Amino acid sequence: MKRAPLLMMAALLAGCAAQEPLTRVDTRNESVGHRRLQPGAAGGGGQIQPYTLADSEGYRMPQLHTAPDPVVGEGDPRTSLPPTTVCLQVVVDAQGSVERSTPLSDRPECAAGAAGENAPLLEAAQQAVAMWKYSSAAVCHFAAGTVPADRGDCRGAERIEPVAVTLQYAFTFEIVKGQHVVRRQGR
Repeated sequence: MKRAPLLMMAALLAGCAAQEPLTRVDTRNESVGHRRLQPGAAGGGGQIQPYTLADSEGYRMPQLHTAPDPVVGEGDPRTSLPPTTVCLQVVVDAQGSVERSTPLSDRPECAAGAAGENAPLLEAAQQAVAMWKYSSAAVCHFAAGTVPADRGDCRGAERIEPVAVTLQYAFTFEIVKGQHVVRRQGR
């Protein structure tokens, strides 16, 4: 007899776990979710040239460890905003600090960044990423003739060369009935 209520509770919890998490907050400092964009055919890379690794080299991706969210504040008086995505290309230096960011609008999902009314969103995103910190990206140089088992792991490398990288991010802002909704993806 006691199993039926427990099974019902488990089913309800499983249904809740499958839903996209939404959090309603009263402040604009949590009104955005961000995700990293994959390089695509639509560009956004400017004049950046790809680097081809040698057989005895590996590449360690930068790891984002400090990432305050954008804060729009009073710069945008709107009380309602459908999900609006703006994108940035972020240049991270060899030490893991953000050197600069530039708006991207050449992808369909980033087109809202070109609209004048969304300038406060772009500005908030740029101010936030200026404070982001990463562990540095690196090219891992292994002994000649050595092919690393995991090209993303620099352990055992003869030399580790920190490098600058360019990453692309999408920021989605939304306000529903005066409440800011946070959608967290890929964080």
